[in-house]
Amino acid sequence: MSFPKKGKFFPKQNGYDRNGRSDTENGFADEIASALRRSHEDSRAGAKIVASWTGANEKTVKNWFAGRYGPSGEHLVALARHSDEVLGTFLALSGRQDLMVAMKLAAAERAIEELLAAVREMRSDGARNAE
Repeated sequence: MSFPKKGKFFPKQNGYDRNGRSDTENGFADEIASALRRSHEDSRAGAKIVASWTGANEKTVKNWFAGRYGPSGEHLVALARHSDEVLGTFLALSGRQDLMVAMKLAAAERAIEELLAAVREMRSDGARNAE
């Protein structure tokens, strides 16, 4: 194999694109970008909201939305803290989807308990009013 005439990275077949990023870096950035867009699909101010969550520059956040770059570890933690979409994507990328399922089950159990409490309260109020 011959070396490329320009640049310091090997050709695409060796796992790098024209910008020198590895395929895994591109996959991570693309997946986080998709999660961010799902989180803020209706919002025109999505970049501003995400920038306020993370403390990152708005231009940096726009690059995350575009999938050019992925967030650093510190920023990823802040994103996961505020966005279930990003948390779910991170867990899926790390092969831990089971944790997201467990979290959703716990949330569903809490919602059912709250609903049962509300129904019981309505019954007791109805019984008092009938007397």
